[in-house]
Amino acid sequence: MSAVRLAAVDEDGRGGWRPNVDARTARLEPTVESVLEPHRERLAGANRVALAPDAHYPFHPSTGVVTDLAVVSAVAAWLERELETDLVVVGRSDDRIAFDRTASYLGYDRLAERFDAALVDLADVPTRNEYRAVDGRSVALSVPKPLLESPVIVVPSLRPTEEGTAAGAVRTLGRLVTSGADSSRAAVAATRTIDPDLAVLDGTVAYGDDPVATNVLLSGSAPAVDAAATSLFGRRVDADAALSPLLSDAERPVAVENPDDVDLSTIRERLAGGRLPPSDGTHPAVSSAYRLYAAASGDAVPPQLEGR
Repeated sequence: MSAVRLAAVDEDGRGGWRPNVDARTARLEPTVESVLEPHRERLAGANRVALAPDAHYPFHPSTGVVTDLAVVSAVAAWLERELETDLVVVGRSDDRIAFDRTASYLGYDRLAERFDAALVDLADVPTRNEYRAVDGRSVALSVPKPLLESPVIVVPSLRPTEEGTAAGAVRTLGRLVTSGADSSRAAVAATRTIDPDLAVLDGTVAYGDDPVATNVLLSGSAPAVDAAATSLFGRRVDADAALSPLLSDAERPVAVENPDDVDLSTIRERLAGGRLPPSDGTHPAVSSAYRLYAAASGDAVPPQLEGR
C-alpha cells in the first residue's frame, strides 16, 4: 500500500490571502518541513535538485490553479538549509506563452535570485529520446536532460483539469516532455521515465468550481499524491487513464498519514465534481478575483486579462 504524508498549514486566526510572498513563505515553512522530513534520506547526497512546479500559465496563485510561489520557496529553503543542494526550477514554453514570461509574472525569477537557482526553460535544452510501454503499447517521448540528470521534486497544485481529473504531479510531468501520444499516455510514460523522487502537492488554495482555501500540503510518490488528490475531487483512480497504470493493486488504496489534523470530508465537499473552465475562456469568478486583488494590492493585471 502506498502512503502520502498530509499536513495542515498553521493558521494564526487572520486568514485570507496575503500578498507578501515572504510572509506566506514564513507561514508555510513549518508545514513544508513536516512533509519533507520523512523523505530526507531519499534526497540526501544530491548535488542538485530540480523543482517542477505547476506553472502552466500566469494565473494568480490566489486562484488555486497554479502552484503558489511561496510553497516552492519554502521547499527550496528547506533543501538549501538541510541538504545544501543546488537548485534548478524548470518549466516549459508552449504555443500560448513563453515560460520566461510566466516565470516572471509568478515571481520565479526572484526565487532564483534568492536561492542562486537556475531557471530553465525545458523547451530550449538538449533532450533524450526514450520509449516506455503503456498498456502494452510503446510510447516514444523526448525528455529534457535536466529531468534525467538530477533528482526531481514535482510541486503540483490541487486543481482539476477541464475534464475533471486531478491535474496533479503526473500531468505536470507530462507537460514537460514531447510526445506524439495522447496526453494521458504521455504523462504515464514521462512519469516512468523521469521517476521523480518526490511530489509535494500545494493545497494551500485549491480550485473546485472556484478557489477554496484548503490549507493542506501532501507529500509522497507522484502517483500516490495524485491518487489522494483524485479522491478529494470525488473521482476514482480507475477512471483516470493517466494515473491508473501507475498504481498496482498492491499500492491501492493509498493511505493518508496524519489525517487527524485535517477535515478531509469538508475538503471533498468543497472540491467534488469541480472542473476548470475551458482553456479558451476565463471563469467569471477567476476574473473577478484577479481584478479585486489587483485593485486592492496594486499588483499587475495578469496577461490573460490584459485589454479586457
